[in-house]
Amino acid sequence: MAQPGFNIMVWMLTMNRGYSTAEYDVVYHAVGECFPLKDAPEMKYEPNNPDSFRMLATRLLPLLLMFKGRVPRGHWIDHVTKRGKHWIELVGYLGERTPYGVGYHLSFKNSLCGIAIAQGQSEAVANIGLGIKQIKVEPDGILVEEYFSRLHHKLTLFEINSILGNTDDVVLKRLNMILTLKEAYLNAVGSPLSTELFSRMEFDIPNQRVSGDGNDLPGWEFRIFVASVGVARGSKIVEEQYECACAMFTGASETRFIFHDTSESLSKWVHFGNLDDLFSIIPQFHS
Repeated sequence: MAQPGFNIMVWMLTMNRGYSTAEYDVVYHAVGECFPLKDAPEMKYEPNNPDSFRMLATRLLPLLLMFKGRVPRGHWIDHVTKRGKHWIELVGYLGERTPYGVGYHLSFKNSLCGIAIAQGQSEAVANIGLGIKQIKVEPDGILVEEYFSRLHHKLTLFEINSILGNTDDVVLKRLNMILTLKEAYLNAVGSPLSTELFSRMEFDIPNQRVSGDGNDLPGWEFRIFVASVGVARGSKIVEEQYECACAMFTGASETRFIFHDTSESLSKWVHFGNLDDLFSIIPQFHS
């Protein structure tokens, strides 16, 4: 388990429907009011780009988190470490700094946006990462075998052997899980999601082991779950499934993999909302 003093949570925002230009403008201006857009050149005004909308909506998740925690905007400061990791410093009502902080990582993939949160002391909370990957072949219509061949260069020989020889659904599940875990870890340490770094990491889930360049990496906790999302596609609701992994450095003597495969266990630390929930809260950010 995570060491005492760390509280880990995840908030997931589902892109459960399309958006209008007016809704894009609301999100864009909300981000601009709370975070200097001049310091984020990637936040361009592109109302017809769905990825731009997802990025902006995801950027609002720290505000949603603080709003839910009843922390006014003037009482927290968003810091960035040298490795690009975000953590929030809480400020008392008399301007005094507190020893506790909130580290977070933002991620999105297709119809699912998320923020992984660690609450604890100072900058240590920044060592958290979130990985999200839709459980499907890409591009649509190709065989699982071809999909695997396009991605196996991101795996070690051990990982390849642990995946091959199974049915297509198991191959797809295990491949996505390992890639999502690698993404979560690299996000937690502030490293780029490069093919080279993916291939240098190895996950041995049955033996609760993760290594880099053959060296064990103790002290990590990985929480793994699947999110099912209902998305409006025309007049139909289509269900999409996403492999999700949260990585947190706890400093413990061993590394642990924890699977949350029931709604009861998941509801204790993962919360879900949709676009309508977000738009109902945005007007209250500055109230």
